[in-house]
Amino acid sequence: MKKMIAIMVLATMFLSCAEKPTDKIQTPTTETRNPVATLETNMGIIKIELWPDSAPKTVDNFIGLANGTKEWTDPVTKMKIKKPFYDGLIFHRVIKDFMIQGGCPLGTGSGGPGYQFEDETYEGIGEEIKGVIKDDETARKVYEEILMTYLRNTPQEKHDKDIVDVVESCAKLQSGSPIMKNTIEYYIEKTGFKGKFGKPGKLKAPVGYGTIAMANSGPNTNGSQFFIVTKKEGCDWLNGKHTIFGKVIEGMDIVLKIQDVEKGERDKPKQEVKMLKVRVETPK
Repeated sequence: MKKMIAIMVLATMFLSCAEKPTDKIQTPTTETRNPVATLETNMGIIKIELWPDSAPKTVDNFIGLANGTKEWTDPVTKMKIKKPFYDGLIFHRVIKDFMIQGGCPLGTGSGGPGYQFEDETYEGIGEEIKGVIKDDETARKVYEEILMTYLRNTPQEKHDKDIVDVVESCAKLQSGSPIMKNTIEYYIEKTGFKGKFGKPGKLKAPVGYGTIAMANSGPNTNGSQFFIVTKKEGCDWLNGKHTIFGKVIEGMDIVLKIQDVEKGERDKPKQEVKMLKVRVETPK
């Protein structure tokens, strides 16, 4: 199991190394009729406008967890409970001129609510992709959407050896070339992939300054962790990889103060930055 996790991490690293940022400034809005999340932290209050029209499942999940109306599994006791999820959790990772991240019940970045759900990054699927894999971008898409989905959702003892060999080769070579030796149809048949494999549709929202995005460990692995972007130019290299479900409308100064705190290992604040209470008010 540890070996497989290491393989996945290494493969993710090689498939992400070519991504480049572009400059695009995002600015927060000041008025809204959408739901508003209030994060009371020990450094001040942050208010976030949520966007149900853009990311309905993600917003519904956040509201349910914040207000205590959605059932989740305590990662320590393994008991299913219904109570406000975010109260008392810390921002476990902060990086200046990038983002602040929270929402892990363990405070380590490895915990969640006991379930995962799909991304809401694009408006549908565009042109279908078939046949020979000729470029790194298509190889990465096959890796993320087909191979990784298969490995995550299939018990390790049932993993197809050919698929495992391809992933191991990618990790060893730090290259997507092993994926290019077979066709897309080959991987679809091997993994039992369902649905349409194609180019993404229209991007719903960019990863811009002040936006709140779902943190994940790959496509369709959303749970409870989120991050708020502090990079003024935005993070366009992450577009399509993280669901954007709202934007800060008050307290961006607090967000910036949090990103500047003294940090220890793994970008974790040395002094706890805690969410004392998180609630969402919905418009009547």
